[in-house]
Amino acid sequence: MEEQNLAQAYRLFECIQCGRCTGGCPMSLKTRFNIRRLIYEALVYENLDIESKKVLWDCSTCATCTLRCPKGLDPTEMVIGMRSILVEGGRIPSTIRDALKSLAIRGNPLTMAKEERADWAEGLGVKEISEGAKVLYFVGCSPSYDPRVQKVAKALVQAFKKAGVEFGILGNEEVCCGSEARRVGEIGLFEMLQELNLETWGEYPVELMVTTSPHCYNAFQNEYQGLDFKVQHYTQFVARLIDEGKLPLSKEVKRVVTYQDPCFLGKQNKIFEEPRKILRSIPGLELREFDRSRERSLCCEGGGGRMWAEGTNPEERLAHTRVREAMDLGAEVIATACPFCLLTLEDAAKTVAGEDGLQVMDIMELVAEAL
Repeated sequence: MEEQNLAQAYRLFECIQCGRCTGGCPMSLKTRFNIRRLIYEALVYENLDIESKKVLWDCSTCATCTLRCPKGLDPTEMVIGMRSILVEGGRIPSTIRDALKSLAIRGNPLTMAKEERADWAEGLGVKEISEGAKVLYFVGCSPSYDPRVQKVAKALVQAFKKAGVEFGILGNEEVCCGSEARRVGEIGLFEMLQELNLETWGEYPVELMVTTSPHCYNAFQNEYQGLDFKVQHYTQFVARLIDEGKLPLSKEVKRVVTYQDPCFLGKQNKIFEEPRKILRSIPGLELREFDRSRERSLCCEGGGGRMWAEGTNPEERLAHTRVREAMDLGAEVIATACPFCLLTLEDAAKTVAGEDGLQVMDIMELVAEAL
């Protein structure tokens, strides 16, 4: 896309410069990122100097701006479009370049070997989808490779087995959903991964896919074209198992817990009740809500390629603010349902609360304690 076509491509002439996009933007609280100003400059200057806009990499694509726009515009997509111009010109941060290169070569952004993708499941008796199953568990990159998030995948497997779910994984056939590649502007790579995934899935009689990550769920549910089976985030699937009496939670977990709504699960896909239903089903658990929750939840700052990017103020992330809010609530645990939230919040908790302070856990880790 040429820079001068931005205004037309994203309907920017309809913008009334009300400022609600920037007023709701979590990144504008801590950086010079100003989505309203970007829109204004795209309208005023025929040849917007996008190369100078380093603040573009500060955006977490949480989509708060898009959800709040009274004219129905999509500033998030405009940012992605601007980033795509930088990607096409090779003008991107080195850390993002390395992640994209790894995605293209290894099928994951973590520079890990393809052949090691299913190592996390060793000894768990998990079968591959090629052995026959109607439910496909799409593990995702971080749960496959990151030792911390592997615990979430293992907890999900434990729950699936307890509930008698017949499921399988792709094993080393699994590759990234491409969500973050798209959000940093590498649209071609996203399309390549989409095509590869659809081709792989088409070989198996899958009726339902369950994902660990809201980012994977969002990509498959809203951005992939040609899916012929249902997709659910694990909180939807597990909440139903509990409702149907297939996953009884009998052990007490006496913790004061607050829940972090992941942007790609909550505000972007309106999945608010299922995670809370799971938490409230755990005996002994006390759930306390953040003041900023559900649609108003504060972004952890992990999406939109922020896990790979070096921000303007990397040592103080929004996750630090969230940890302080949890401590003010008297919470012992921040529970979440997203690998990015888990990693960013846990790092922040270690900095703000110390190694023995506030815990950060995935919902499934709490479920595993209650089984």
